Amino acid sequence: MATFPRISRRIGAIAESATLKVDAKAKALQAEGRKVISYAAGEPDFATPSFIVDAASAAVLDPKNYRYTPAVGLPELREAIAAKTLRDSGLEVSAAQVVVTNGGKQAVYQAFATLLDPGDEVLLPAPYWTTYPEAIKLAGGVPVEVFAGSDQGYLVTVEQLEAARTPQTKVLLFVSPSNPTGAVYTPAETAAIGEWALANGIWVVTDEIYQNLTYSSSPSEAPRAISIVEAVPALADTTILVNGVAKTYAMTGWRVGWMVGPLDAMKAAGNLQSHLSSNVSNISQRAALAALTGPQDEVETMRQAFDRRRRLIVSELNKIDGVICPTPEGAFYVYPDVTGLLNRSWGGVTPTTSLELADLILDQAEVAVVPGEAFGPSGYLRLSYALGDEPLLEGVKRLQRLFA
Repeated sequence: MATFPRISRRIGAIAESATLKVDAKAKALQAEGRKVISYAAGEPDFATPSFIVDAASAAVLDPKNYRYTPAVGLPELREAIAAKTLRDSGLEVSAAQVVVTNGGKQAVYQAFATLLDPGDEVLLPAPYWTTYPEAIKLAGGVPVEVFAGSDQGYLVTVEQLEAARTPQTKVLLFVSPSNPTGAVYTPAETAAIGEWALANGIWVVTDEIYQNLTYSSSPSEAPRAISIVEAVPALADTTILVNGVAKTYAMTGWRVGWMVGPLDAMKAAGNLQSHLSSNVSNISQRAALAALTGPQDEVETMRQAFDRRRRLIVSELNKIDGVICPTPEGAFYVYPDVTGLLNRSWGGVTPTTSLELADLILDQAEVAVVPGEAFGPSGYLRLSYALGDEPLLEGVKRLQRLFA
C-alpha cells in the first residue's frame, strides 16, 4: 500500500505569516493582562470613515446584494478601480481589465498563479513582505532574492537585478512604497528598472497598495509614488498591478483588493477566481465603491497623522546607540538596522540575530516588533507606526531604556 504524507508537501512547506504570528502573540499577552505595545501589524488604528460604513449599512438592506454577483467584481466597482488606476497610476484601462479580490493578498497570489509555471524565477527585491515568497512558491515559481540594505536606502539597482537575471527569469516584483521598509523609488529609478524589464522581456508584478501614503520633509506635501507603468508606458502589456482599500481607507477587515492588467491575464485570473472564491462580499464591494468615489479629506487626515508619527519614531529610534533608522518616504513602517545591538549583553541575554533580539524586546520591554528574518536577512526590525501617538512614543521610550 502506498504511503502518503498527511499534509501535501506543497502546503506543508508554507511558513506562517510572521507579521500575523507576532501580532497574535502580542494580543495573547495583552489578553493575559500584560501591557504589551505592538508595532507588529500593518493596520491603521483609525476607524473606517463613516461615509463608507454608511454605504455598507445601506447595502445590507438591499436584497440585490444577497445573491451571487460576477466572480470578477461588481461592474460599477470595476469602473471605479479603472478610474483610480488612471488617476493614481497613470494607466488607462477598461473595467474588463480589473479583477476584484478578497484583499490584496489574494491578488498577489493570483498574479503569480496566473503568470508562473514550475521553475520560473521571480526577482524578489529584499527586504520583502513576508507573503511574497510563499505566494511565488505556491505557484511553482522560484523566488530569487536581490538584497539592498540600509546603506542603499533599501532600494535595489538595475545592476543588481541584471546580476540576478537568468534564462529562467520571468517576473520582477516591484514594490514602491515598500512594505517593510517604507522606501520609495524616485521617478528616474522607477523608469530605469522599468526600461530594463521591458528590454529583457520580463513581466512585472507591482504592488501599489501604499501608493497614496507618501511623505516628504514638508507635512503639507505628498509626492507621488510613480507607478512603473506610468514611468514606462510600454510595460502595460506585461504588468499586473495589485492594490486595495485596506491601508489608505483603514479597511483591513473589509477584505477588498484588486488586480489590473492585460486582458488575457485578467481573463485567466478571473477563471481561477471563479473556482477559488467566486465574488467578494457584495457589502464590502459597495463599501469599497464608496471609498473610491467619495470624499478624500479623511484619507488626507490619516496620511498627515502617519507623517507626524513617522518623523517622531525615526527621531526617537535614532537616539538609541546601535540603531540606524533611515527615514521612510511611504507606507507606515520603519525598518531600522539593528546590527549594532547584536552580540551585546542586554539584561543577561546576548542576542546574535534579530529574531533573538525581537524575543528579548518582547520579554524585557513588553514591546512586539517583527524581526528581519521575516523579510530577508537578519539584522533588522520592522515597526509599524500605524498605532496611536501615545503608545507609539511609550514603546520607543521602553526601547531606549532597555538599550541605554
